[in-house]
Amino acid sequence: MMNKKWWHNKVAYQIYPKSFKDTNGDGIGDIPGIISKLDYLKDLGVDILWISPMYQSPMVDNGYDISDYYAIDPMFGSMDEMKQLIKEAKKRNMYILMDLVVNHCSSEHEWFQKAMADPEGEYGSYFYIKDGKDGQPPTNWRSYFGGSVWEKIPGYDNKFYLHSFAKEQPDLNWENEIVREKIYEMICWWMDQGLSGFRIDAIMNIKKDLTWSDLKPDGPDGLADVYKITGKVEGIGDFLMEMKHRCFEPYDALTVGEAMFVKEDILPQFIGEDGYFSTIFAFEPCHAYRKGKNYMNYDWPQPFDEWREETFHNQEIVAKAGFEANIIENHDQPRGASLFIPEEDYGFYSLSALATIIFCERGLPFLYQGQEIGMSNRQWKYDEFNDLETINQYQIALKAGMSKEQALEIARHHSRDNARTPMQWSSEENAGFSKGKPWMPVNENYKVVNVAEEEKEYGSILNFYKRLIAFYKSEEYNEILTYGDFRPIYEKEDHIFAYSRSYGCQKLVLICNFSSKEKDIELSEDYENVIFVNYEQTTVIGNTLKMKPYECVIYEM
Repeated sequence: MMNKKWWHNKVAYQIYPKSFKDTNGDGIGDIPGIISKLDYLKDLGVDILWISPMYQSPMVDNGYDISDYYAIDPMFGSMDEMKQLIKEAKKRNMYILMDLVVNHCSSEHEWFQKAMADPEGEYGSYFYIKDGKDGQPPTNWRSYFGGSVWEKIPGYDNKFYLHSFAKEQPDLNWENEIVREKIYEMICWWMDQGLSGFRIDAIMNIKKDLTWSDLKPDGPDGLADVYKITGKVEGIGDFLMEMKHRCFEPYDALTVGEAMFVKEDILPQFIGEDGYFSTIFAFEPCHAYRKGKNYMNYDWPQPFDEWREETFHNQEIVAKAGFEANIIENHDQPRGASLFIPEEDYGFYSLSALATIIFCERGLPFLYQGQEIGMSNRQWKYDEFNDLETINQYQIALKAGMSKEQALEIARHHSRDNARTPMQWSSEENAGFSKGKPWMPVNENYKVVNVAEEEKEYGSILNFYKRLIAFYKSEEYNEILTYGDFRPIYEKEDHIFAYSRSYGCQKLVLICNFSSKEKDIELSEDYENVIFVNYEQTTVIGNTLKMKPYECVIYEM
């Protein structure tokens, strides 16, 4: 029996502040914009807000390159406004999480500037500075954004610093106790401002291979992806447990780790009763289409069988360990409406089916801004992309022999910019996001897909989400949907996503036809009480459930 926590029966929502709501007309979302929409989020049924970075930053990687952890970037507002946001959220019984980005900082951070001025001095040890091999990088590791993880230090022929991401994001040296102390001091300072916790970015990268050994090349560039180090090294748990004891436990903080590639046998160490984090994101089901492939030959949209298989496997192994945060999309992924649903099937029934499947799984439901209105991928031109990763991957695709059209098509599908287009509030100019020119192009479908229009229409996906969240949080079903066991059913049925949830003497069964074709399901049990649907009527003849395209039904046994 899992110990109950304050956040277990809640619904969370991610805000990408740059694209959420602009109030001063500069085309960039801001803190007053978030404050102005708290009542909208409360009405939706949201309890917990994770806000992507708003710290001072040169914005090379949209705020994930922090130059001052103690300051709010002026583009978003002031520290006083941040404190006001926390205060206004508390008035509504809502909780604020910020992003904790401590694998790396910005190359404009004071520490790094001092390190570059004197690589042999005190601040040089705050980072990973190594001698190269006759002027070449120390290892053949490839950064997440492409190219070597090593950048030559200006003025030195054979000294390099490590950056797992962009060269403007130098990795912090977690082996240095002084660095860790400064990080913990900063975390506690933010908790004292009234935060309820953090989403913890790229945390699996903080432990390095200190033998600095080459990896087996996995591409024509002779490099190997740096993420492979995470499966090779040991000892990360010492850092994570120290951070938990020093910073999170004293505040009963909710911590959501961006922890990918965690092996099944060590999952309890991450999210068990004494785990490093409260929970981690369930990335595997969303990334099923990537498995064993490189981004140039991903399947699109995500194949149903792989998604279902990965979900069922993930639910099984996580149940033995703890609690995950279930997602359809986030700021680092394409839109779930485009990833999971064929373009020709996009609409209310497919969107509502996807929402119901994810919300009723075991775990903490996590929405991303715009998901609740069915925001989808945009049709991009190359010169409109902002995301560094997308631009790099486009160039790599060209070098691999693809045409400009092929490279652009891949970038359109997979770009993180798809999730970063401005929130669509209305059919007014710029989707009601800003009175100025938005920093990122608005999706062309904003005149139809927007909050104002969907609030007026009972049968909209927005109002469906409100009903779904109310169902999830209802007195009758919140316990079973939060804590109930998860068991796959009808696994051999084509394009049928079905599972049961059991808790005490209560049992629910979800059956969804996740396809555009009608399907007949021979029911193995006598399901009597329909408690939630996305169609007005469910048809059962004898023991045959006659399912319409993207029909989803929940029974109570």
